Amino acid sequence: METGEKDKTVDAGKAQKIAGALLAWYDRSRRDLPWRAPPGERADPYAVWLSEVMLQQTTVKAVQPYFQKFMARWPNVVALASADLDDVLGEWAGLGYYSRARNLHRCARLIADEHDGCFPENETALLQLPGIGPYTAAAITAIAFDSPAAVVDGNVERVIARLFAIESPLESAKPKLRRLTAELVPQKRPGDFAQAMMDLGATICTVRNPACDHCPLGRYCEARGAGMARSLPIRAPRQAKPVRAGQAFVAMRGDRVLLRKRAARGLLGGMMEVPSSGWSDDDWQDVRSGEKLREPIPGDWRQLPGNVRHTFTHFHLELDVHLLQLAGSDKAAEDALPRGWRWVEQRDLESQALPSLMRKVLAHALAETVDAQS
Repeated sequence: METGEKDKTVDAGKAQKIAGALLAWYDRSRRDLPWRAPPGERADPYAVWLSEVMLQQTTVKAVQPYFQKFMARWPNVVALASADLDDVLGEWAGLGYYSRARNLHRCARLIADEHDGCFPENETALLQLPGIGPYTAAAITAIAFDSPAAVVDGNVERVIARLFAIESPLESAKPKLRRLTAELVPQKRPGDFAQAMMDLGATICTVRNPACDHCPLGRYCEARGAGMARSLPIRAPRQAKPVRAGQAFVAMRGDRVLLRKRAARGLLGGMMEVPSSGWSDDDWQDVRSGEKLREPIPGDWRQLPGNVRHTFTHFHLELDVHLLQLAGSDKAAEDALPRGWRWVEQRDLESQALPSLMRKVLAHALAETVDAQS
């Protein structure tokens, strides 16, 4: 670590030059993103909030179609507040990290009910809202209300670590990186500055191959001067994710599939699924230990060849898939289904709030039924 690194500060003159160079580059090279206001226009706080929540742990490319669908269906926070949670989860399906969608809906209702449909304009008040942490609060403050705030995401951390040659491991350096970012934020155009920093990290100061020769901050970058830009920031080695195993049960009655709604809390909370067991944080058990399978309804179940593999944040998952094909209808059996369970026509599966994992399971099972019929 560089001597005195923890005490690094940015003098006002240098900060002004860095901000000026970055904003000039941004005016020439800003990305055209659907949630961004045109140059010179004020950003919509709702669009800023929605996009920032969606972008948490998700790429810009993946988010854009979801953002556009949400804006078309719920163009403002009051409209989203009046939506049914199942509809919100359905539109969110495939984007992952579903607690974000539940908090999004809770936050919209609170803003509609307690803030007259208007977003608070300062970080302290924003932090009181569900699903809004320090980063999102700062982003809304800066971008939507053009007030000085240090907006620090992964891209910004990387830019600042290189700009000031911070050699401390990233986890321990985060407070320092946030402080240095705050010292650079200009009083004028803080929202554009925040977005410029994000764009710089996404397009020039990238993880593996930073384009230092094209960087508007190259003359100020200490890591570039020391020939160490590619090695910063320093990250701790990643720990191998554990592998969990579970069972999924796809019951079909004609063209209908049996689905159930997961509990509101926990992994994939409130989403639809085919009955499954053994893999989530809530019901984890080693299903390979020989424990008897818990089939959701009686019948002639058969295990399909192969399995479904999926990766969550903290573990990999391998699901064995079991298939039951029933003929005709059985009203008594259907009336006896537990609350939250229902038979859904295959043609209606696309509109269900099914996470990517369950869509993989259904694709695996439905491919087997097609092969059997051909």
